Amino acid sequence: ERSRGLGDVYKRQLLKSADELAKLYNPRVGTLLSWPWKVKESNWPHNTIIDNMMNLELLMEAYKLSGDTTLRHIALSHADKTMKCQYRENYSCPHVVDYDAETGEVRKFDWNNGSDDVRVSTWARGQAWGLYGFTMMYRETKNPKYLRHAEHIADFLIQHPNLPADGIPYWDYSGSQVSTIRDASAASVTASALIELSTYSPHKGYFKTGEKMLKSLSSDAYLAKPGKHSFFIIKQAIGNYLRNSELEGGLSYADYYYVEGLLRYLKQINPSMEQK
Repeated sequence: ERSRGLGDVYKRQLLKSADELAKLYNPRVGTLLSWPWKVKESNWPHNTIIDNMMNLELLMEAYKLSGDTTLRHIALSHADKTMKCQYRENYSCPHVVDYDAETGEVRKFDWNNGSDDVRVSTWARGQAWGLYGFTMMYRETKNPKYLRHAEHIADFLIQHPNLPADGIPYWDYSGSQVSTIRDASAASVTASALIELSTYSPHKGYFKTGEKMLKSLSSDAYLAKPGKHSFFIIKQAIGNYLRNSELEGGLSYADYYYVEGLLRYLKQINPSMEQK
């Protein structure tokens, strides 16, 4: 009885969170507004960051719980506009797209994280957010366009000439001198996404690359000693290099997606875990 009561509490909070997120949607643009305070501060009338692909899982889960088709529509619209307008021909993306809030047209690519050269900026964690987000959208919709896009992103990343041999990417794939510091958080998100993607595209080497990343993250180079590194699991995670923020420290999402990736990996190599 107590468990059922807690479940209702969690459900109400999840639905409330989704409703609040939905308030940031601009139907003229077709995406969620990421940072309301930057509308004036940075002259970004409607800014959308690639990180927002991760928020769509909340909307899709709330839709399944409530039946509110508006939440599903927002998630699909955001994914479609991001796929169309935030990706380059090679399936890389900048951190920020600055849209015209009235017409929905792209004003420019911009950055808050990643290299400040937006012509080539390929912020590693941003690429991971996109890969994870489109893989998740395929899981939730079974629409093959999302699977194809996730595959294109994955192929770009795992075949990238600047990807180090151990699979832990530089902070930005562009290869500029300011980007040669590693970001283990990007590897954690990418690895978890690749392991899931491999269940939909089993013959493309995604599982093997995700496995390599997880093994590297589990090595002494990236795995913190118990009780050390401010009690984070993963070290060598980068918040924002150019803004001198959280350099080579611990990040909650590095730890979270590392553990999630391990669980996904273990369930694949030992299917009986799915029954537990």
